[in-house]
Order: sequence, then structure tokens, then C-alpha cells
Amino acid sequence: MTKPASRLRLLITLSLVGVLFTIGVILVGAWTRLVDAGLGCPDWPGCYGRLVVPDADRALSHSPDVPLESFKAWIEMIHRYVASTLGLLVIALVLLGMPLRRRAGYPWGVSLALLAVILLQGAFGAFTVTLKLWPQVVTLHLLGGLSVMLMFLWLHLRLRRFASVEAPASPRRALTPLWGLAMVLLLLQLALGGWVSSNYAGIACQGFPTCNGQWWPATDWSEGFHLTQTVGPNYLHGQLHADARTAIHFGHRLGALALGLGLLLLAWRHWHERRLRPWLGALLGAYAVQLGVGVANVLLWLPLWLALLHTAGAVALVVLMALAVWVWREPVAHGERRQRAEKEWAHA
Repeated sequence: MTKPASRLRLLITLSLVGVLFTIGVILVGAWTRLVDAGLGCPDWPGCYGRLVVPDADRALSHSPDVPLESFKAWIEMIHRYVASTLGLLVIALVLLGMPLRRRAGYPWGVSLALLAVILLQGAFGAFTVTLKLWPQVVTLHLLGGLSVMLMFLWLHLRLRRFASVEAPASPRRALTPLWGLAMVLLLLQLALGGWVSSNYAGIACQGFPTCNGQWWPATDWSEGFHLTQTVGPNYLHGQLHADARTAIHFGHRLGALALGLGLLLLAWRHWHERRLRPWLGALLGAYAVQLGVGVANVLLWLPLWLALLHTAGAVALVVLMALAVWVWREPVAHGERRQRAEKEWAHA
């Protein structure tokens, strides 16, 4: 029987592995989308009815209307394999945590919520293929991946706090409206980024800071943000006309501006807090880098490596925002009890 302390250390390690592994899955998913491999396999969960990519003859007999492109099919299946491994990791965390679930302060609810979200994310992965890259599903799939990563991170932080505090934690500070505004602006910008990607609007605005040579370009907002698009057409390379894609891209630029102002306001309000200052500085730095990468993507016509770096920047913003929120909410003085608590766990 594994001792509680050993089990807890394993859970802490696995939750951190989950954070890092999810980041890898998100980047593999972005790579899959950027090389147009999202429909490399026309069915789900297999590929042309197989668990591994078949040869051309077997693929032709399964789906005569969808010729096999081995490179794209393998990219899509690699994405599915790593995502499935992530699901197994979540199940392991739930099973390992069951003996500790009745202990006060153990984040059992977070573990179950993570399991629910990973199952939902798997469903969105299936819908991405079966609905042929319908932009709504693709965008939700991206947000779902970020949600899984965020929940792994939150579980890791909660497990560490559970291991280091021998008594119920002191009351934590509630989030203020300013924190709420910053988080909502980040969420909206992430959703806009997913909408840009899923509608292939990454270079709909040419040039910077102007868009297609204008400060306020010709746009079709109603079509660009029409969320009840027809289900059924193949959305590979998009279905929207130029002005609709311009509206999406331009909206993403406006969202970036709003997010930057929100983060600056948040930093200005809390810069006096010494323990929070490094996280706010990192958050502003990550935003500045992300802004620069976004501009470079436009000017350089969306090279693959730079587009992947832009996705990584979105991940960094989510992680840093979560850590900043965690530091803000945590009581200032509970670390002094850590050594005594760890000794108690070691002898449990």
C-alpha cells in the first residue's frame, strides 16, 4: 500500500507532467491545423477505419472519395495518440487520488472536473473531424485544450497547498472586478484568436499598423461573426469572403489592444504588492512578445514556425494569468507552517 505522503508526491508530479504534456498536445494540434492536416483522416477515432494509417489501397476501399495523403494522415493520428495519452493521465490522477478524497482540503472536485473536461474535449476532437472543421467546433476545441491545461495547473497548485498546510487554509482574497475584467478580456482574445485560425483569417489584414492600407478597412462584421454557419460544408481553407475575414482579423487586433490596456491597468493597480509584482511583470512581458509575434506573422505572411510561436504565446499568457491570480488570492502568511506540515506527511 502506498503511503499517503508518497501517493501525494506522485500526484503532484503527475499533475505537473499533465500541464507540460497538455502544452505539447496544444502545440501538436496547432501544427496539425496549420499544415491543413485536420481532415487527414476522414473518420474518427480511426483513420480510414484503422487504428494506424493504412496504405493507399486500403484507404481507397474505405473512402473512395477521399484520397490518402500519408503525411497529413500521420500528423492527425499523432495528435490523436498524444491526446489519448493525456486522457489516460487524467484517469490515473483520479484513481490515485481516490484514497485521499475524504481528507479536508483535498481537491477531489478539481480532479473530477478535469476528467469531465477531458472527456468533453475528446468529443470536440471527434466533432472537429465529423463536422469537417466547422469553425465553432474548432474554436471550442482550442479553448478546451487551454482549459485542460489550466485545470491541470490548478490541480497541481491545489495539491501543493494541500501538502504544505497542516490546517485549513486562511481565508483567501476574493477576485476584484479588475481581475475579472482582465480574465474576461484574455478569454475573449483567445476566442478571437481561435476564430481567426478556424476561418483562415490570419493574413486577411495585410500590413501593420494599418489593415489593407486603411486604418478602418472594408469589413463585413455580420458575416464574419455569424455563429450559425451551415453545418456540413468542408471548412478546410474557410468559406467566408474577404471582407468577412477582414472583420475577424481586425476584431482580433482590437481585442489585443483592449487586452493590453486591461493588463496595464491591472499592473498599475497592484504594482505596489511586492510578491505580485514579478508575475504582473511577466504577464506584461509575455503580452508584449505575443504582440510582436502577431505583427511579425502578418508582415511575414504567417510562416509555420512563427504561427506555432503565437500559439505558444497564448499558452504562456494563460499560465501567467493563472499564476498571478493564484498569488493574489493566497494568504500572505501560511508558508511558515510548511516544514511542520511536510514532516507530518512524511510520517503519515
